[in-house]
Amino acid sequence: MAETSQGQTKGEKFLKGTFILTIASFVVKVIGSLNWIFVSRILGGEGIGLYQMAFPIYFFAMTVSQAGIPVAISIITAERVALKDIFGARRVFKISMALMLVTGILFSLLTYFSASWLIELQLIRDARAYMSVVVLSPTVFFVTFLAASRGYLQGWQRMTPTAVSQIVEQIFRVITMIVLADLLLPFGLDYAAAGASLGAFAGAITGLIVLVYFHIKLNRDIEKNFAGYLEPTEQSKNESTISIIKRMFKLALPVSAASIMLPVVSNLDLMIVPQRLEVAGYSVRQATELFGYLNGMAVPLVNLATILTASLAVSIVPAISEARALKDTARIYRQTAAAVRISNFVCFPAFVIVFFLATPISSLIYNAPGAGPAVMISAVSIILLGLHQVSTGVLQGLGHTTIPMVNMILAAAAKVFLNWELTAMPSFGIMGAAWATAADMGVAAFINLYFIYKYIGYKIEIAQLIKTIGAAAIMAAAVKIFYDFTIAEFGSAVISTFGAVFFGFTIYVAAIALLGGLLKEDMERIPMVGRFGVKIFQRLGIFK
Repeated sequence: MAETSQGQTKGEKFLKGTFILTIASFVVKVIGSLNWIFVSRILGGEGIGLYQMAFPIYFFAMTVSQAGIPVAISIITAERVALKDIFGARRVFKISMALMLVTGILFSLLTYFSASWLIELQLIRDARAYMSVVVLSPTVFFVTFLAASRGYLQGWQRMTPTAVSQIVEQIFRVITMIVLADLLLPFGLDYAAAGASLGAFAGAITGLIVLVYFHIKLNRDIEKNFAGYLEPTEQSKNESTISIIKRMFKLALPVSAASIMLPVVSNLDLMIVPQRLEVAGYSVRQATELFGYLNGMAVPLVNLATILTASLAVSIVPAISEARALKDTARIYRQTAAAVRISNFVCFPAFVIVFFLATPISSLIYNAPGAGPAVMISAVSIILLGLHQVSTGVLQGLGHTTIPMVNMILAAAAKVFLNWELTAMPSFGIMGAAWATAADMGVAAFINLYFIYKYIGYKIEIAQLIKTIGAAAIMAAAVKIFYDFTIAEFGSAVISTFGAVFFGFTIYVAAIALLGGLLKEDMERIPMVGRFGVKIFQRLGIFK
């Protein structure tokens, strides 16, 4: 299918946003991973477990308080900007910020006053997590404004503000976590975990300050480049505030419900996993430590491996919303296909690395070889989470925000069942919980893909997928052989692990290029490095 120059420009703009967010996410995840190295050494598995028991409560309150408004802002703003209704875009943002003020205050207070109640009802099984919940409560208020501001700027397809604010937010969060956890450790693990929790507050404040600057910059650019579109259009004149709120909530509530499923599932994990580990024969302290291995060590590695797909999911929403507003169905199909191909291209080698090097990675990063089994099984989630993120972004951009919500409910039900059954089995233990998480992502992802096929006719390119899997299999053999040989010869886990990662990925890129799994048009659109890569492959005879 030939592309017009305009379609090509839009594709490059979409991937440029993805590229910017990916770099920022990579920096954020690297900083976060380094942070967990230090924090894990300060708090240990038990302290991390206390932190992870409080964080799902905060995450739930934060998600509910936003009510899916940021995604709705991104969708509606992209539509208005595509139709040159700048007045309408600004108006949507003002209304959304007023809503965030109310919900932010409400859920901050609810989080604070519910801390003791959650412990009394044994929803949080370790009472030492109380202080961590309390200190996280004011953060909910500021994070709502942070998310809404990012949604508006993303609707303009400006991803740099989100990228910069995320990096600044993470830097201040990490510094605060490490410093306060270390300072408060002599007072007990509960105080140290609470000190680490305060990092979220410091990050939210500084991230919000950065976004204020970018809002000022955007307004200047609007006055300069859209001076003729600042007056209300006929649609804006006839549109009441109530109708805008209704449209916003029509889009936002399903997104919110889907987003709520993440903290709901986290809280179900909190209630089910430690309890079922105790049934499997572990003590309360052992169960807390294993829970920390999974949620505090394995899950961050999965999230690190899917930073590009997370960026794709964010940038594809306004891109597809814009194409839908302009009725450009060909561009919608191309962007969806490219996003899925890129997801598979990145996630399969990440799965290989984490699966085959689970214990060495756990030892080097966390100084916790005991986390190896949980990390290994969690690697399966990488591929499935990537597909889930991208497919959810596509459906949201198409305006079908209810579908991901329903799919996540079905997936969560499957996870709860598997958590209850597998985690209590001594032969599975914490690995049972990891398998349940993988199943959760897989169910949601494949149902999403079915509906994408139904609405735009897209289905996964099987030939392309087989080539990717083949390259990943070759990479797996290379990683295993390299690690086993070098660890036997040199005895250095650092050299063997990082060497296997570098060697394996090199083999993967070569294999997928030779198998024809890397498309020239995909590489051409990659900002900054794409055209250079095409020239190299042309010289090697891989691309014509």
